[in-house]
Amino acid sequence: MLHDLFPPGIQHALDLAGIFVFATAGALLAVRKNFDVFGICVLALVTALGGGLFRDLVIGAVPPAAFGELSFFVTPLIAAVIVYFLHPEVQRINRAINVFDAAGLGLFCVTGTTKAYEYGLGLTASAALGVATAVGGGVLRDVLANEVPSLLRDREMYAVPAIVGAAMVALSIAFDSLNGVTTGAAIITTFVLRLLAMRYHWRAPLAWNRRSSVSEEP
Repeated sequence: MLHDLFPPGIQHALDLAGIFVFATAGALLAVRKNFDVFGICVLALVTALGGGLFRDLVIGAVPPAAFGELSFFVTPLIAAVIVYFLHPEVQRINRAINVFDAAGLGLFCVTGTTKAYEYGLGLTASAALGVATAVGGGVLRDVLANEVPSLLRDREMYAVPAIVGAAMVALSIAFDSLNGVTTGAAIITTFVLRLLAMRYHWRAPLAWNRRSSVSEEP
């Protein structure tokens, strides 16, 4: 299904681009946490590949793509090395990295959903795995870095755009209308929602009648 939507070369390039920006975000967090070079590499790998590994293990796509394609494994290490030596410069373009990260979020929630469906999962389960593909690496990164996972404290709506994008793909499959246009629409919608959430600090609702001015638990 994926190969029908994008030529293999373009699909591979998009995957590598998403992996690179996710790995960069993970490596930057490791630098802020004062991790050593090994910790930087581990957080880069986990952030970039964790969601895809989880998806592939759930659907039985073994060995996972991260281990079957050397470039998927090497790309996060390249990002880690760049951050290790040039982290002040990388930090200065953090806003640009966030933009690319939003693009990766849109791409991965779509590819995760379609791949799960290809392996026989239902539409709801496929959409759930699409979201897991997009945000799973970030959850593992935060756990390893002793942070509250952004998935649980979604200050700038990280998971919600992925849910919307995965749901759009699932609905397109249900109505037999999944094509380049609908796939692109899902990616762009996820991307734009994430950018708007960062720009205007949107967040998912708190518990009922809990005021946003109340301080959060550490």
